Amino acid sequence: MTNLRKVIIDDNEVEVDGAMTVLQACEVAGIEVPRFCYHERLTIAGNCRMCLVEIVGGPPKPAASCAMQVRDLRPGPEGQPPVVKTTSAMVKKAREGVMEFLLINHPLDCPICDQGGECDLQDQAMAYGVDFSRFREPKRATQDLDLGPLVGTQMTRCISCTRCVRFTTEVAGITQMGQTGRGEDAEITSYLNQTLDSELQGNIIDLCPVGALTSKPYSFTARPWELKKTETIDVMDALGSNIRVDTKGREVMRIMPRNHDGVNEEWLSDKSRFIWDGLRRQRLDRPYVRKGGKLKPATWDEAFKAIAKAVKGKSVTAIAGDVAPVEAMFALKELVTGLGGNVECRVDDAKLPAGNRAAYVGTATIADIDDAEMIQLIGTNPRAEAPVLNARIRKAWINGATVGLVGDAIDLTYDYAHVGTDRAALEGLVAKKISAATKKKKSIVIVGQGALQGADGDAVLAAVQQLASNTDSKLLILHTAAARVGGMDIDFVTKGGIKTALKSPDVVFNLGADEVEIADNPFVIYQGSHGDRGAHRADVILPAAAYTEESGIFVNTEGRAQMTARAGFAPGDARENWAILRALSAELGATLPYNSLAQLRAALFAQYPHLGAIDMVPENEGAALKPKKLGKGAFKYAISEHYLTNPIARASEVMAELARNAAERKSAALAAE
Repeated sequence: MTNLRKVIIDDNEVEVDGAMTVLQACEVAGIEVPRFCYHERLTIAGNCRMCLVEIVGGPPKPAASCAMQVRDLRPGPEGQPPVVKTTSAMVKKAREGVMEFLLINHPLDCPICDQGGECDLQDQAMAYGVDFSRFREPKRATQDLDLGPLVGTQMTRCISCTRCVRFTTEVAGITQMGQTGRGEDAEITSYLNQTLDSELQGNIIDLCPVGALTSKPYSFTARPWELKKTETIDVMDALGSNIRVDTKGREVMRIMPRNHDGVNEEWLSDKSRFIWDGLRRQRLDRPYVRKGGKLKPATWDEAFKAIAKAVKGKSVTAIAGDVAPVEAMFALKELVTGLGGNVECRVDDAKLPAGNRAAYVGTATIADIDDAEMIQLIGTNPRAEAPVLNARIRKAWINGATVGLVGDAIDLTYDYAHVGTDRAALEGLVAKKISAATKKKKSIVIVGQGALQGADGDAVLAAVQQLASNTDSKLLILHTAAARVGGMDIDFVTKGGIKTALKSPDVVFNLGADEVEIADNPFVIYQGSHGDRGAHRADVILPAAAYTEESGIFVNTEGRAQMTARAGFAPGDARENWAILRALSAELGATLPYNSLAQLRAALFAQYPHLGAIDMVPENEGAALKPKKLGKGAFKYAISEHYLTNPIARASEVMAELARNAAERKSAALAAE
């Protein structure tokens, strides 16, 4: 039985689901209704009253369109579709009255407000505001909150839309914000003046329709109309969140999320949002060559000659780090294998099987989590490894999904059945008899890199595949590195993994891998953007562009190829990664056959066509791994310091403060009960 209803909105007849609100029906009809408290991804509050419309034949007063469903509208006297008006005199007068009330206590400090130029209240005041106020009483003032180092507060501007309260409670899963008092004493506050303990708190800056919540690191640095906006992809985790990078001159001023329902919806983790100050600090802006035990500045020609001398007649191994674009890895692989060397991208020693995409990516998409009824987590802490994905799991849990965890008990912001901590618990799940009713449920198994990094990582992966097969579940391999799936896709691997690759090479070409121990013997070439651990170990440093400074392909944890765009230029003599390798290849007498990024991509897509299908998730194929005997011991999580996982993060002062705060919270003594 269909639930579609016809409704006439401003003389436009539309047919919509009866469960839709009138506001949503207006959007289907292409009519914009102003709102402050309503947000499509949050529960309905109905407390700002800005979305008032006239229901013809209904009560003789305007109705809040965000809180009224289409099926509750009264049809005409002869069964005609109900009629809604959004531009009548009644609606105009009502909205102007609401706006007048909202501005009674608002300080009207637009010239010094960071929200100026992109403020919903400003925009709606232009449409429905008047140039005078009938109220002469003093404006109400409230104390500002201390929510931590990320979110700045000016609570006098607050209009009590409660978007921040609903987001932190429903999506982020923390309970530190709420509203107290009634009438003019009502105010948004935090519980016992606590700071926010969430990896997603920055999203309330975007949600706030006024200037009450702003970005502390960005405050008073730029105006929206001064910024050049570039749509690109985030690489701080393997989710591949869609972002917009705003630059002023050569500097990144802020990073904002873009909506992508299949990946990050419209949320962004704090690490991805506030990492931009790390793009300025500790940058490598010129080549260096080690002479007499010390790294000395050099020209590109001197650096290339030093490399050519070191490589001649020697065994070479290339390793790729967590934020290397696919094009750079492809060029490096062509160069090093042409010299008879080895390549390896699994620098965390995860036992990912080469050439088997169903085993190193899985068979599930991120969007499959939304309607899952059962979710089994194995050796993963998604709150640290992919906070936005964790919010998606929480949404499924709110909608009735049951969640299980094999691994150490942690706070994931939702309830779960703690199955156990070790490999024995996984064996118990695999051996468990599965009922027909359970098999019918939509279920998904998510395994983390921590479970695959042990000596028996391949046995764990085989057992996880067996579990997914037994329960008719889809499988998602949750990666922690943005470059990993792309590296696996182009076979940037050596049989035996990273330990075999680094066993006895004479020369190691390190493409941005800063979390790897390299022995003292090899000659090390480091190509990267920051002066981190990898650069300290290097004999030659080649300065490269960061992810905001070049166009590159990254494949996310579900196997979706996405492309970054250049938002600015690399500092000093730093160059794009692929261009460095092309220039070096000529010096080594093994010139790579492409002179532009377009030519390189043509060669890449010819060998690996699925990488050319940007923003598409291919069907992942591959045989099930053969079962092996599992080892013993508990699963360890891949990430211990969420805010300090890569060189850009370690160069960021904001990330350092967040890491310090997280450590203090973890070690804080609990009061005796």
